[in-house]
Amino acid sequence: MSGQQIDALVVGAGVSGLYQTHKLREAGFSVVTIEAAPDVGGTWYWNAYPGCRVDSPANIYQYWFSQDLLDEWAWTERFPTQPEIKRYLQHVARRFDLYSAIEFETRVRSAQWDEEAGRWQVVTDTGSTYAARFLVSCVGLLSTPKVLSFPDEEKFQGKVYHTARWPQSPVDLSGQRVGVIGNGATGIQVIQTLAPDVAELTVFQRTPQYAVRMKNYKVDSEMMASWRADYPRISKLVHTTFGGFTWDPAEEGVAATLTPEQRHEVYETCWADGSLKMFVGTFPETLVDPVMNAELTEFVRGKIRIQIDDSALADQLIPSDHGYGLKRVPLESGYYEAFNRPNVHLVDVRSEPIEAFYEQGLRVGGREYPLDVLIMATGFDAGTGTLSRMGVTGRDGRSLTELWQRDIRTTLGFQVHGFPNLFLVGGPLSPSAAFCNVQTCIQQQIDWITDAIVNLQQSGKRTMEPTLEREEAWVQHHDEVANSTLMVTVDSWYTGANIEGKPRRLLSYIGGAHVYRELCNDIQKNGYPGFQLA
Repeated sequence: MSGQQIDALVVGAGVSGLYQTHKLREAGFSVVTIEAAPDVGGTWYWNAYPGCRVDSPANIYQYWFSQDLLDEWAWTERFPTQPEIKRYLQHVARRFDLYSAIEFETRVRSAQWDEEAGRWQVVTDTGSTYAARFLVSCVGLLSTPKVLSFPDEEKFQGKVYHTARWPQSPVDLSGQRVGVIGNGATGIQVIQTLAPDVAELTVFQRTPQYAVRMKNYKVDSEMMASWRADYPRISKLVHTTFGGFTWDPAEEGVAATLTPEQRHEVYETCWADGSLKMFVGTFPETLVDPVMNAELTEFVRGKIRIQIDDSALADQLIPSDHGYGLKRVPLESGYYEAFNRPNVHLVDVRSEPIEAFYEQGLRVGGREYPLDVLIMATGFDAGTGTLSRMGVTGRDGRSLTELWQRDIRTTLGFQVHGFPNLFLVGGPLSPSAAFCNVQTCIQQQIDWITDAIVNLQQSGKRTMEPTLEREEAWVQHHDEVANSTLMVTVDSWYTGANIEGKPRRLLSYIGGAHVYRELCNDIQKNGYPGFQLA
């Protein structure tokens, strides 16, 4: 056996990695955490692009494990920016001495299960090796960027940036001719932020988006005090709701008892909240019933259309081939209105795809678009992308990469059959992979994982993994719930459709975070049925 012997190796020092490191150390385990970036933050380190901010309210998007932390940290906005979230995570790392456990600028090159030793043999790109009893992946849902390439890129004399690998030092784009490829949640933030400052902004749009107007506001000391007074209620409430927020959709069946006018009032209330309440706070039928979805979609289209001066432009910016809520719902702060500006131009690259770079910009449909800077906001290989690239090999030489290339499967998003003592936080087929406020669901998962490891230690067992039958049962349940929704009828990163060749499956459990939590609690209380403890 080679390498430093430790109890647990945690991969990633973002929102989940920091909490997992803290929980395992608190339980008395020796822990090393490795992180590719030079500092903590994960997503909130790398995504330093203009306009980046969280789309969950700050009084929900935070840790609940420390009363001192809740008492001392003061938020400045309802939806904080990336620098503020990063400062918060740095504060947490300092406050709980987590930096001492983290090896920065380090990536996993390979991780192989050693059956005889009962440990994971992990080799990093820095040459460090570890023999860990437990390997915990906290790499995040959206951490491996999807980078597009076009012919003749080497000819382009300008600069190319990807939002997920944005420089840490400020980039001055004022007065520049800027192009943006991609207008999902990230592209929307970039576009609305840069529009007033750049000379020309050309948006190369393949897929129009439904976005909800964000209602953001500053948080002063008085409001912060009221938030803190409400934390005990919120910390319990978020674990009882469908999406891990403080709101829930109406009960199933309620929509049918209301008139269209009464349902419209519910839509208005949710829209006015300026949050993801407009996604998970209306009626559950909007995600399963085509008629209800069409009603909600028309409401949202009307809200968007009044923001756009030109009706023909509105037709280009508003989706017409799918309903509202069936893809990721971004929040926006002036995105549609940006296209009313004379310096902002929309190019439809679905009807006429990008052909190639040329020295001064991009060529689309035989036309040249001169650019000084091109920004790629082209998304991620979600859910499986990062872990699939870590060379994880389980029992009998089973490759996780090859498995997920054939079929994306887990047991509750926690573990994979054939990979003992490998635990996933935010893994595919769990709510936190897309359909839950991340802070709510990853804390629940980390608590469950830590309790499982402690139980294993106290029972004198060495390994834990799901049986094949348990895994198959979860995958079938997951698919039954997913296939009852309209989500699976639409191509999006939710279904892996943005990555060529990726197996199609809804990546996140959509049965509700509160339901998932109860399932996990029952498994723990009943001694982990369906999991082999050996």
